[in-house]
Amino acid sequence: MIEVSAGRVDRVAILSVHTCPLDQPGTGDSGGMNVLVRSVARRLAGMGTGVDVFTRRAGPEQSCVEMDPRVRCIHLAAGPPRPVAKEDLHAHLPEFLCSLLSFGNEEARRLGRDRPYDVVHGHYWLSGWAARRAAERWGVPLVHSFHTLGRVKDLSLAGGDSPESPLRIAGEESVVRWADCLLVPTPGEAAELVHLYGARPERVRVVSPGVDIGLFTPADRESARAALGVGPRPLVLFAGRLQPLKAPDVAVRAVAALAARRPDLDPALVVLGGPSGRNGVGPEALVAVARDLGIADRVRVLPPVPHDRLPAWYRAADVLIVPSRAESFGLVALEAAACGTPVVASDVGGLRTAVRDGTTGLLVPPGSPGAFADALERVLSDSTFRRTLGAAGARFARRFDWRQAAAGLLAVYEEMAERFADRTGGAAGEDLSQGAGGGALRSSRSAG
Repeated sequence: MIEVSAGRVDRVAILSVHTCPLDQPGTGDSGGMNVLVRSVARRLAGMGTGVDVFTRRAGPEQSCVEMDPRVRCIHLAAGPPRPVAKEDLHAHLPEFLCSLLSFGNEEARRLGRDRPYDVVHGHYWLSGWAARRAAERWGVPLVHSFHTLGRVKDLSLAGGDSPESPLRIAGEESVVRWADCLLVPTPGEAAELVHLYGARPERVRVVSPGVDIGLFTPADRESARAALGVGPRPLVLFAGRLQPLKAPDVAVRAVAALAARRPDLDPALVVLGGPSGRNGVGPEALVAVARDLGIADRVRVLPPVPHDRLPAWYRAADVLIVPSRAESFGLVALEAAACGTPVVASDVGGLRTAVRDGTTGLLVPPGSPGAFADALERVLSDSTFRRTLGAAGARFARRFDWRQAAAGLLAVYEEMAERFADRTGGAAGEDLSQGAGGGALRSSRSAG
C-alpha cells in the first residue's frame, strides 16, 4: 500500500447527501451550497487535489459523472431512486454510509493506497452523520460545513415555517462534538456555533466563499435589459428559492408599498426561483399576493435560470433585493455586487459580510416591507447614489475569488491532516479489506 505523508492532501471526499452539485440552483434544495461545492472542487482540482463529491442517487443519473478534470460526482444508492424530502432522508443515511464505504474501499484497492481519501468534508448536518463515520473508518480528519444551523433558523421563523426537528438539532450537536474542524463563511457564524452549540473556538476556521469574477462582471445595463426583454420600469430583482425563510413575499409587499408611495418611480419586480421544501412558496401564491396588493402588472415570477445566465439578470436589474430572515452567507448578494448592481438586504447573518451597508448596498431589519420600501426608494430615486453603490460593489466583490477560497480550504485540509497524524501517530484507520460493515466503529478521535 502507498503511504501518504502527514499533512499531504491528494484526495478529498466531499459529502452532499441531500442535494447534488449538478442540480439547478434556485429550486428544491439547491442553492448557494451547490454553487460553492462545485466551484471549490474545480479550483482544488486545479491545484492538484482530486475531489470526489458524493450525493444520493435520486433518479436515473449516471452513478459517476466527471464534472471537471479530477472532479467526480458520485451518486450512491440510498433509499428509492427518486426525490425524497430532506426531512425524511435521515432514514436512508445508513444505506448511504454503506455505499460510501464500499466505494471508498474499492478506490483504495484500485489506487494501491492505505486509505481512499486524506480528508472527509461534510456539507449540511445530514452529510455530517455519514462523514463522521467514514472518517473514523478511514482514519482521516473530518471537516464540516453546516451552511444553515437549526437553532439559528428557529430564532427567525416566519409565518408558515415550522421549528427544526429535535433530530436535526441533535445531529448538529453531534457533528460539533466530533468534527476536527468546523468550517464557517463568516466570524458571525463562528460565534453562533460557539454560543448556540458549545463549539470549541480552536476547532472553528473561517473561509469565505467566492464569486466567479470572470463570469460575474459589470456590463451595459440597457443592453442586458434589451436582451432579456425587460421593459423600461426600474427593475427590482429577487433570485433564490421560494420558501418562507427567503421571504419572497416581503419583496412583493415592499414593491407594492413603494409603488403606492412613489408612483413616479414606477418599480417592477422579477422573481427568479422555484419552491423549496415542504413549506415552499408556490409561484401562484406570490402572484396572488401581487394581485391582492394591486400590482399584478408589476410582478413576474419566472423559473430559476442556469448559473451562467444569472449575470445577465443581475446586470439588467437596478437593485437586487435579499429579504431573507436568516442567511449563512448570501452568495447572490456578492454575485450581484460583482456585476455592479446595488443590493438591499436583511441585516442578518452572512449578509452583513456580503453587503457593506451604505457602500455596496443597504441593510435593513428583516421581515419589514416598509423598511425595504424605504431602502429601495433611496436606491431607485438617486441615480448617482445607485451608480456609486454599484461601482463600489464591483470593486468589493473582487476581494472574494473562488481560487482564494479553495486555497484557504486546502490550507485547512493540510492543517487538519497534519494535526490528525500527529495525534494518532500516523495511523491509517482500520484494515480496509474488512469491507463496509455496519456495526459500531472504533476511533482514535477524541470527542472532547
